[in-house]
Amino acid sequence: MTMSSKKKALLAVVAVGVIAVAGAFAYATAPSTTRAIPAGTADLNDKALIDAGRYVATASDCIACHTANGGKPFAGGRAIASPIGNMYSTNITPEKTTGIGSYSLNDFDRAVRHGIAKDGTSLYPAMPYPSYAKMNDQDVRALYAYFMHGVEPVAVANHANDISWPLSIRWPMAIWRKTFAPADMAPLNLGKYQSEQLARGAYLVQGAGHCGSCHTPRSVTMQEQGLDESSKAYLAGGPLIDGWLAANLRGDKADGLGSWSEQDVVDTLKTGRNKTTAVVGGPMNDVVAHSMQHMTDQDLHAIAAYLKTLPASGSGKATFTASDDTAKALHAGVESTRGAQLYLDNCAACHRTDGKSNAITFPALPGNPTVLADDPASLIRLVLAGSRLPSTKERPSDLAMPGFAWRLSDDETAQLVTFVRQSWGNQAPAARASEVAKVRKALEKDGGLSADKGDTAH
Repeated sequence: MTMSSKKKALLAVVAVGVIAVAGAFAYATAPSTTRAIPAGTADLNDKALIDAGRYVATASDCIACHTANGGKPFAGGRAIASPIGNMYSTNITPEKTTGIGSYSLNDFDRAVRHGIAKDGTSLYPAMPYPSYAKMNDQDVRALYAYFMHGVEPVAVANHANDISWPLSIRWPMAIWRKTFAPADMAPLNLGKYQSEQLARGAYLVQGAGHCGSCHTPRSVTMQEQGLDESSKAYLAGGPLIDGWLAANLRGDKADGLGSWSEQDVVDTLKTGRNKTTAVVGGPMNDVVAHSMQHMTDQDLHAIAAYLKTLPASGSGKATFTASDDTAKALHAGVESTRGAQLYLDNCAACHRTDGKSNAITFPALPGNPTVLADDPASLIRLVLAGSRLPSTKERPSDLAMPGFAWRLSDDETAQLVTFVRQSWGNQAPAARASEVAKVRKALEKDGGLSADKGDTAH
């Protein structure tokens, strides 16, 4: 090929690239058409409508993301970690300059269900609009009434996102939005479910509750791999959220809800714990404290009933068959591994030699889904940094587990975690010191480890 030919070929490649970028820009910046929400005849100042909106906001857990630590409710400023950097939630109080006080009902709807701000900017999907798209007009209208007339306006400027250029360029987000959350997505069809209870549960889980935003794995392009039960990936366990692995909510018996009763699910959502194996921790504390414990028992049972219809994903490697061999060995003073020694020294006082503890107070370890998760990250994080239960109306004691990062090395932590994952009938892959080091580094970076020996995590 001559030099002239090479130049022509290079110019052709550049031209194609320019045309592709220009086309993508035109597609992304083209005016977005969305379903217009009917104004209706309801008085937005009506107390019943405002109260209905308050309940929708509670079911949607808006306060958890849109309230900074120590900040005014809904005034924004809370950091939300993402693979491309920290995003900060916005002020959604009815203050006209820094909040959403100037939003019309349709402006509000476009933001909530379609991911489009009033100025036409596409929102990052940290705002779970692919889920909220399934909400019906009535609930969105009530939610708007609540935020306009039931929330105190607060003048707090929005915090800029910590996302570096070029990832901070916003217009490509419109391509993502139009591809994975198209404007014509309709509210959930409830008629396909076998009962009113299952329909209500599906609506709350898929829509307002946006459970899939955390509990569904995501693709390389960061969209959820499924938005409803038609996908086996839906609610099969999500990526790390603030260092915690979002749990599998499907019917897998080892690392999912397969061995749970409907009441176990309700108890966990309402009180942060159940009588079988589980207590919540990490980001789920906010969900229980701000949202689930305030929902009606009828709705909690609807959620539980719907979740119990989801078949196993079949992707887990762990198994569980109850065995008393470990308990007998520890009770007899047999410490065959370093992990067993570490368990007796650090854990047995609360969790007992049989690992069952008092499940209503401390979680049982045999058959525990967190223990049996393919990725041991959450269990490692618990051992290193500890955790604290949410305080709820029915279980006000915010019991805590201390962190042991100050006294256990990466190798010792891995041996302890492996012992727990492979005892009392648990059969899960061993943890590695390199995995512990990764979690420890992340905790140190985020300030999640206390410098005081024995201090509990808050």
